[in-house]
Amino acid sequence: MEVGFIGLGMMGGHMVRHLLARGFAVHVFDINTAAVTRAVGLGATAHGTAAAVADAAEIVSVCLPTPDIVHQVVLGTDGVIEGRKVRIYADHSTTGPSVAREVAAALAERQITALDAPLAGGVAGAEAGTLSVMLSGQSWAFDKVKDVFKSFGRNVILVGTEVGQGQSLKLVNNMIVGATFAATCEAVLFGVRCGLAPRTIVDMINASTGRSFSSEHILNKNVMTGTFDFGFRLELMRKDLRLCLAEAEAVRMPMPTCSTAKQLYDLADFHGPAGADMTEMVRVLEHWASAQIREQG
Repeated sequence: MEVGFIGLGMMGGHMVRHLLARGFAVHVFDINTAAVTRAVGLGATAHGTAAAVADAAEIVSVCLPTPDIVHQVVLGTDGVIEGRKVRIYADHSTTGPSVAREVAAALAERQITALDAPLAGGVAGAEAGTLSVMLSGQSWAFDKVKDVFKSFGRNVILVGTEVGQGQSLKLVNNMIVGATFAATCEAVLFGVRCGLAPRTIVDMINASTGRSFSSEHILNKNVMTGTFDFGFRLELMRKDLRLCLAEAEAVRMPMPTCSTAKQLYDLADFHGPAGADMTEMVRVLEHWASAQIREQG
């Protein structure tokens, strides 16, 4: 099967590798020539535009950082919408349900069926091929793509039949990750100020009811070690929380916890280096606490 993939970043590059390993013919496009060269080295076919990819493949996926970039790549000049072969479009980006519905409506006018297919599992999941793929849209299209997406996904699930429902679930997931990480770091710093060792706190949390993905993985592996390398950029967490708040406003849903978490990531982004990992947010809390969460040698 001919499969198109646009966006060969930290997630997409690994996903394409898994598609090729499963024997799919993969057509790729990215403005990062080094990423394209790596994909071609694995067996992919490179194209100069998104439209060219959509001329070559019936199924075209995108995995891009922001809604604006998705708009341009899919609906803009030389975009996916201009492809002559594409019939199913899947968006692995996090754009929010409103953008997903808008893009789907435009593609439908060209007889292209859209699925939103956001991901959970991070870079580690993409590398291992164990991502969760939250698909929504027409069930026949899901049936067509599910075996393709099982190349890089352990949980490939149709979560709803309306375009945008997958995006909504992704915002739910990332809001929980962002807010839980902030709350966990704040609580651990309180314990440090009370005289407890960071390792003692984190180990006990992870053996108790306070444990979470944030405590077991992000805090334990990327903050305690001082590496700050979870693999999800701070600016993208800010974007996802902003999208969550905007969609909550649209359905008249107050989300004070999400709002507070977003402010913490806003502060971290303002004070931190460009391209910082989301874990850099902890430095804001550490500054306020005059304490650190690090492994003590």
